[in-house]
Amino acid sequence: MTPAAAPASPLTWAQLRDLKCAELEGAADGWGKASNRADAGRDRIEHQLLNGLRETQQGAAAEAAVGRLRRLGRNLSYVYTECGLVRTALNSLAFEMRAQQRVLREALDDAESLRFTVHADGSVTYPAAGEGLIDGKPLAGGTASVGAAPGLLPPSELVAPNPHAAKAQDIADRVAKAVRTAAEIDWRFARILRKLKAEEGLTVPERTWTDTAGDAASVRAAARGYLKSGIPYEASAVARREWWAGLTDEQREEYLAVYPDQIGNLDGIPALVRDTANRDNLQLLIGKLEGRDGERAETQLAGLREIDRQLRAGRQPPMFLLGIGDEGNGRAIVSYGNPDTARNVSAYVPGLNTSLDADFAKNDLKRALDTAKGASKYDHSSASIVWLGYDAPQSPDGFNSLDVMGEERALKGGNSFHQFMSGISATNEHGDPHVTAIGHSYGSRTVGAATQQEGGIPGVDDIVLVGSPGVGVDRAEDLGVGKDHVFVGAAENDVVTKLPSKQQSAAGAVGWAAAGPVGGYLMGEVADKDDDDLWFGRDPASAAFGARRFPVGEGPRLVGGSGVSIDAHSQYFDPERDAMSADSIALIAAGRADKVKIEESR
Repeated sequence: MTPAAAPASPLTWAQLRDLKCAELEGAADGWGKASNRADAGRDRIEHQLLNGLRETQQGAAAEAAVGRLRRLGRNLSYVYTECGLVRTALNSLAFEMRAQQRVLREALDDAESLRFTVHADGSVTYPAAGEGLIDGKPLAGGTASVGAAPGLLPPSELVAPNPHAAKAQDIADRVAKAVRTAAEIDWRFARILRKLKAEEGLTVPERTWTDTAGDAASVRAAARGYLKSGIPYEASAVARREWWAGLTDEQREEYLAVYPDQIGNLDGIPALVRDTANRDNLQLLIGKLEGRDGERAETQLAGLREIDRQLRAGRQPPMFLLGIGDEGNGRAIVSYGNPDTARNVSAYVPGLNTSLDADFAKNDLKRALDTAKGASKYDHSSASIVWLGYDAPQSPDGFNSLDVMGEERALKGGNSFHQFMSGISATNEHGDPHVTAIGHSYGSRTVGAATQQEGGIPGVDDIVLVGSPGVGVDRAEDLGVGKDHVFVGAAENDVVTKLPSKQQSAAGAVGWAAAGPVGGYLMGEVADKDDDDLWFGRDPASAAFGARRFPVGEGPRLVGGSGVSIDAHSQYFDPERDAMSADSIALIAAGRADKVKIEESR
């Protein structure tokens, strides 16, 4: 839909000159205080009242009270967001109006210095000046009006223009442009502010969050010059941390209210801030996707709702939402435990068929939670992250997909993971925390790509690879942490850890075509006589790779009594289905790798 054009405005240059932008900013401060009060109320409900009720009360009455408190907290969240949007809209209006006042003031100052007169309608009168070519007398003065060019085109070669004419015209045009632009700004923000209103009643229905998502988008677009241009997207994680620390409280509040998606996903911003921003953005995303049709929106909405449910459940270790978004197949980064205060931080990268959906929100989050609980048994100062910050390959048919067979997604994801880990290193309060990168399935290839970035993965001490089809290098020492700090888990029945190499597959296909199954097998063996190459390089569990292999359960067979199963590929983190593997991962994540049992390589 084409936006409506701004109507003609009665705004005059005198009104623009006399506009008190400080009053707009004062009103913005008032809305900011209302937003802060709502935020404080929401925080008290979520971190004090709800926790107190859960710990001390049980039964139907307690559950009903919890439900009402959650609804009140949700309403306060809406008040916080909308009041924050009003504040930023008013501040943006003042910011843009001040810019036009400066343009106007410069034009008026120029007119005064030249002794020109600026009239109420914006026209500019200038005095006689110069000399006539024939009589030598001063040329007559005149008046420059908007859109005209008096005296610029002489009527004949015998008459010169008044030298003041062009200057007066320039001043008249600058005055007119400032007034016209200010009128457009006024009209634009009036439309935005009229939309920022709540429905009557004490309940905030789901559809209201859909409207709020639209409100936020409108204010973001209007505040682009006021706020967004200041976000240091191209800076290092350390520089971003310092940028945030240097902002005033009022500036931080505005960024959180208007750009929770940007601040929440900006590596180098403290975890508590990212969590606050992303929880607000989560509600906006839910509202945004509820207003859309289609399978993709429904799939992501299910994932967002499940993450929201877990965040509200108040489980331990506490959850921190470090990233959330609907781009591509969806983004979600969740930490169990605060990665800024923990001595041990692990980050797990999932692989094949992972996307922002209900399965990810239930199963992949559980893997990080299981690691966090396991690590806490050895060191309570531990945080465990699941990082879905890239588009993992999607293949309903397993590895029969160009996306899965290719490395492009891993390379892009590796760059993003490298940046994320830079942020973890920048914000952690310990001088030298113990950091572990964990890659599962195609995620191990992504971790491998991250290690090949300049300087390796920032801060990482240990690397864990489970269910890996290869990591893109042929030696553990090429991962940048020393081969004794690379750990591998490969279940006997995990088909992904036995994918043939590209050369082996090609040779086998040729042999099969020439001499059937036996020929295919023999040529495949010749292509990889040591049988230690996988699709993305040498088998990390092989002796030639040089990593330390920890024992894991065999897992269910690929073909059994219940049909085909790839469960052996997905149980490495589960303390119930594979206690040996889960405990080994937890030990490494807790900085106790010296306690991990090691078995022979393949």
